[in-house]
Amino acid sequence: MAVLKFRIYYEEDDSVYRDVVVKHNQHFLELHQVILKAYEFDSKHQATFFRSNDHWQRGREISLEKYEKEYKVAPLLMGETTIGSEIKDPNQKFVYQYDFVKNWYFLIELISVSKEENNKLEYPAIVKSESIGPSQYGTRGLIGDNLAEVEEKYDLNRNAEGFSEVGEETGDLDVEEEIGPETDTALE
Repeated sequence: MAVLKFRIYYEEDDSVYRDVVVKHNQHFLELHQVILKAYEFDSKHQATFFRSNDHWQRGREISLEKYEKEYKVAPLLMGETTIGSEIKDPNQKFVYQYDFVKNWYFLIELISVSKEENNKLEYPAIVKSESIGPSQYGTRGLIGDNLAEVEEKYDLNRNAEGFSEVGEETGDLDVEEEIGPETDTALE
């Protein structure tokens, strides 16, 4: 059974992406659910996929349901359409739109096809996450794991030595006093 690996880019920043794997006979509904899970979004809003080309132009729509909007061609439904049936190109692309009010867009690109399944994975699966994704409802919570990593990496919990608030006296010595007159000429 073919396993498809997709890279899902956040449209506004292509350094933010998630790689997911799905079986070719799984439905777009399952791809929709794994994308929401990968980006930590809830599933309360409308969503649709568009088959796309190399220029990210939107083609045939594969929708969560038929919405009250005008369609050029009736959409396919996610729950009835297998992913493999919509792969027309070895580098197939899709555009995914979530929440028609906020208009979250994700660019999806087929990056590999494998004939062998990984028995350790439950498909669909997230296999790689790169960078901190967007927050669905504004600023990320201050308790999230990602913030803890940033605090640890940049040591945000401590005041950095030598830095002070604007206008605050630090009581530090002048550079000349600190390094002494004999090395003063070496700095000039």
